[in-house]
Amino acid sequence: MNHPPDKQAGSDPSTDKLDAAVFKVAGVVVLGAIMSILDITVVTVAIPTFQIEFDTSYAIAAWTMTGYTLALATVIPLTGWAADRFGTKRLYMMALTFFVLGSVLCSFAWNIESLIAFRVIQGIGGGMLMPLGMTIMTHAAGPQRIGRVMAVLGVPMLLGPIGGPILGGWLIDAFSWHWIFLINLPIGIVALALAYLVFPSDNPEPSESFDFLGMLLASPGLALFLFGVSSIPGEGTIASAKVLAPAAIGLVLMVAFVFHALRTEHPLIDLHLFRNRSLTFAVLTMVLFAIAFFGAGLLLPSYLQQVRGESALAAGLLIAPQGLGAMLTMPIAGRFVDKIGPGKIVMVGIALISVGTVFFTQLEADTSYVAMCGALFVMGLGMGCTMMPIMTAAIQTLTHQQVARGSTLMNIINQTAGSIGTATMSVVLTNLLKDQPFAGPAIASNSNPAIAAQLPPGAIEAGLKQAAEAFSNTYIVAVVLIVLTLVPAFFLPRTKPKSPEVADAPAAMVH
Repeated sequence: MNHPPDKQAGSDPSTDKLDAAVFKVAGVVVLGAIMSILDITVVTVAIPTFQIEFDTSYAIAAWTMTGYTLALATVIPLTGWAADRFGTKRLYMMALTFFVLGSVLCSFAWNIESLIAFRVIQGIGGGMLMPLGMTIMTHAAGPQRIGRVMAVLGVPMLLGPIGGPILGGWLIDAFSWHWIFLINLPIGIVALALAYLVFPSDNPEPSESFDFLGMLLASPGLALFLFGVSSIPGEGTIASAKVLAPAAIGLVLMVAFVFHALRTEHPLIDLHLFRNRSLTFAVLTMVLFAIAFFGAGLLLPSYLQQVRGESALAAGLLIAPQGLGAMLTMPIAGRFVDKIGPGKIVMVGIALISVGTVFFTQLEADTSYVAMCGALFVMGLGMGCTMMPIMTAAIQTLTHQQVARGSTLMNIINQTAGSIGTATMSVVLTNLLKDQPFAGPAIASNSNPAIAAQLPPGAIEAGLKQAAEAFSNTYIVAVVLIVLTLVPAFFLPRTKPKSPEVADAPAAMVH
């Protein structure tokens, strides 16, 4: 077995506290993760700008998001093998380079097609940053401190939703849309230099052969399936050839991959990890949670901009209490996860998110912003106890060699479930809005006063009321999914993780 990189870095995983060496590694990883996560939320705010700038529809402009997601999904399966083959440091620096190069190219896009293509290049780099960062940090800290390490890695997951809409709105208003991509250039150069200096040297021992057949099945399968799912909002129905054909082909390829992976000694995505009971229940919890939470995450920015007529910057500022709530609980949750296991923490987190989300099922066209911020803060408190503890539950019982494959698996699950959640909520909301005659014109009148003049008296007020009702009813779907998450979460570990020696032993695999 290789010596873990933490030994080379001078970190002692047997101590209970995070030391300077771990914090240095964590700082570099967080910098890279902040870039990739900020970029997702920054572009969400910019979609209306892309529509005007490139004279295109919302459905086509939204592919600047979808293209990035598809690239992420395609490249994540390769990360575990590539980390073993080339070493995590080299691969991390290569992923950063791809991400920064894609960012610069995006800023030079001349039409919507070129922007989507450059976002794919950006996604190839961005897709590897998170699983590689998790692997590097887990190795540096050792199993005993994974909870606290995951809490540190959770920082960009919080800063993204808070800072993304605010930063994106400000850059677009004050400068131009090009700067939401160009800002990655100086941050990326700093992150590259620090990764070179701080990360321990690679000592890869590539004993495994590359699963070429697995790659031909898994990556296109995942990309085609997500392409089909992501096309649902644009088509307005599941029963469309553009949705069904790619989704069905993708599903067939993924099923074929499952059969292949279970019969192969070193598959691209290690499905044998599901023998680990903790990881299995963590995956089930993550699937339901990501569908509900990431799907619902799209609703409020749209409600604030479309129904309430707020700017992108104001919408970003109003959503900030959620991140503030999570910032309070995340470090506490990380500490407790290392002491009592993730099970109880995650249950408390899901309960808090459920309570906060129920408030949004009562949304109206004039709901109090103070009450809304209070509900968001409660949801944030729950989020800090949920996202990273679920990741910890999956990874803390894996051996040193399994960590890269485990973090890759969890990131694939997270990305896929998030895409399904986004598509589900978009379809529910779109269909509910279609059923309301005045909702569409009333929403459009917020950005185009000329439309308001053409509507009969009282139509805007009625339309905004109908639109708010559509948003509140969509939140009911999110509440049901979040409550269902309690079922697999009940089976997550409720004891302190085993010592590093035990975690490295084959006995850690619970059959």
